[in-house]
Amino acid sequence: MGIGQHNCKATYFVCYLYTKKLIQLREFIEAKGFYRIPLKRLVTGHYLFSAKINGISGNFILDTGASTSCVGFEDSSLFLLVSEESIIKAAGAGAINMETMLSRKNTFKVGQWEIKNMDFVLFDLSHVNQALLQAEEEAIHGIIGADFLKQHRAVIDYGRNCFYVK
Repeated sequence: MGIGQHNCKATYFVCYLYTKKLIQLREFIEAKGFYRIPLKRLVTGHYLFSAKINGISGNFILDTGASTSCVGFEDSSLFLLVSEESIIKAAGAGAINMETMLSRKNTFKVGQWEIKNMDFVLFDLSHVNQALLQAEEEAIHGIIGADFLKQHRAVIDYGRNCFYVK
């Protein structure tokens, strides 16, 4: 047996073990009550998924750098959001001191997984959507941030383009 053949078999064996471990990881996480949510990687590097707010479907970006989950002002009526005054000023993606509103106690559903008490900050997402449209991607309705990820013990699997919540 030549050196090349030996390395090929060794590499195959390592890949087999690696794949087997990943499958076991998914099974382990799901056995602990986590729900798997598929993600679509956009050309901008963002990760997109579909969800429902108050029974209405929309497209959302998962953003670990966003402190709070938000919906664009322009989509607040689409999702039947009841808003209230907010003293929070939003910043991000080159914009600072943006006015916000707050919407409390909304339902949020992804596939069969649902929560009934989710809050959203409402603010102008037009700068985010302009950047997405320039990259020939669809506009989004909102951003799901670190508040949601922490509260629901999210585990992100970038290699498999999915995340898990509980």
